[in-house]
Amino acid sequence: MASAFGEKIMDRSLTAPRPETAGCVPCLSDALFNKGTAFTRDERSRFGIEGLLPPRVELLEEQAARVIANVRGKTTPLEKYVYLSALQAENETLFYRVVLDHLEEMLPVIYTPTVGQACVEWSRIYERPRGLYISAQQRGRIADVLRSWPRSRVGIIVVTDGGRILGLGDLGANGMGIPVGKLSLYTGCAGVPPGLCLPITLDVGTDNEALLNDPFYVGEPQKRMTGEIYDTLLEEFLAAAQTVFPGVIVQFEDFNGACAFRLLQCYRNQFCCFNDDVQGTGAMGLAGLYAAGRVTRRALAEQRILFVGAGEACLGIGNTVIAAMRHEGLSEAEAKRRCLFIDSKGLVIASRKDLVEHKRPFAQDRTALPDLPAAIESFRPTALIGACGKGRMFTQPALEAMARLNERPVIFALSNPTSKAECTAEEAYALTNGRAVFASGSPSEPVTFGGRSHSPGQANNSYIFPGVGLGLLMSGSKRATDAMFFAAAQALAAQVSETDLEQGRIFPVGARMREVAGAVAAAVAAVAHEQGHATKPRPQDLRAEVVRVMYQPQYA
Repeated sequence: MASAFGEKIMDRSLTAPRPETAGCVPCLSDALFNKGTAFTRDERSRFGIEGLLPPRVELLEEQAARVIANVRGKTTPLEKYVYLSALQAENETLFYRVVLDHLEEMLPVIYTPTVGQACVEWSRIYERPRGLYISAQQRGRIADVLRSWPRSRVGIIVVTDGGRILGLGDLGANGMGIPVGKLSLYTGCAGVPPGLCLPITLDVGTDNEALLNDPFYVGEPQKRMTGEIYDTLLEEFLAAAQTVFPGVIVQFEDFNGACAFRLLQCYRNQFCCFNDDVQGTGAMGLAGLYAAGRVTRRALAEQRILFVGAGEACLGIGNTVIAAMRHEGLSEAEAKRRCLFIDSKGLVIASRKDLVEHKRPFAQDRTALPDLPAAIESFRPTALIGACGKGRMFTQPALEAMARLNERPVIFALSNPTSKAECTAEEAYALTNGRAVFASGSPSEPVTFGGRSHSPGQANNSYIFPGVGLGLLMSGSKRATDAMFFAAAQALAAQVSETDLEQGRIFPVGARMREVAGAVAAAVAAVAHEQGHATKPRPQDLRAEVVRVMYQPQYA
């Protein structure tokens, strides 16, 4: 018997208007229904669109061949992004056919690292509506704004307030590129139907002076809201989302650190929500450490991890790693002693009086040190993980120290976009004599050092959140729990093959994203059923059900 989620996927009302009532304008303007030149002659006659398209009737494969040729003809990643965005707004089936057929090639274009530049330029490349913008002007009627969305059913909302876009900081309403991109990965990587996806930006202002002075800025040119007025807007939005779209999953994305932790703690036990920057990054980082341990022959509980950064990403990984170390038998105190953090003001230590609330549980009883190399010499880490949003933080002395202390030093340079990375792959291998176990947040080209080719994998949340979202949808889970992200990390780590490790990868190749998302989704759904959070019947074979319900971009 098909699951309820599977039945929803087969319901065309999620993806298109009924052809008999579509009419000329909806037929060609609804991106979920539009086939463009693939409309048959009979369909063109029935829908009243004869003459509005070139005479030739094309197959989806023929259209896709034209698109990929055009993409490859563009000279810059941003030009490719703009072209594909226009296609997505016109014909989602064709867009996802191209993405799925060329997944490894398309992922860096539709998301990291190109999406960072797209967000910076958002107000200048803006051409057409995409997603919903909600601002303070709509207080008291946010539910009405949500009802203006043309789809009556929504399964996943990705929402940002633009407060901390990747490593680029406060981009205000320009941050819409992030929820749009994340939801493209939900469909491309995990097969979540595009009709179930809703990107939202909360325009709460910006403190970015360049944007406030930009005559083309698409957001409200006002300072960022804080305090009670901000909290009230968030509360109304989240309540309205559950009213208009009952049971919808909410993914918090790229809020600044203080808001991210506070919102997660406030709402995680009220409805199904999660913060990808905290929990998704945590699961991804843990999976990377599990895979790296297969190279270094060092168990997780034996690792000593120095985090450069103490925001959502590093604290998210640290919190997940500490929980996993405890699962392996360490006490909480010992697990915390094995994870040391550095923020913009130095070591996160107990003697500091300026630590914000969410950093205090990780503070160690240590003395201050002048710089990163000194911290490495003192702490003697086995792994160095950076997600501080500041480029070239892993200096030559720091990397050489890691190499001197470890036969196979683990180096994760996770900040995005590429310009913000703590080091490059070339630097990591050259300064560790080719011995680094390396991963970066943005894609890296293969590096040859000492006669050996290294093909480092991309340490990106796209290995985690699409599968998590699919698993939550499949199970109809009422909550997104820590145990689900722990299971997601284990599922991802299990997808790393010995061939991957031999070639220098501790994450699978991008071409296997759907396979990885399927494994993660099944693991998350299993936990939802085991913990009693599922509202859908459990299929006999979760992996088979995942394959069955995944959206495939084909014309009806």
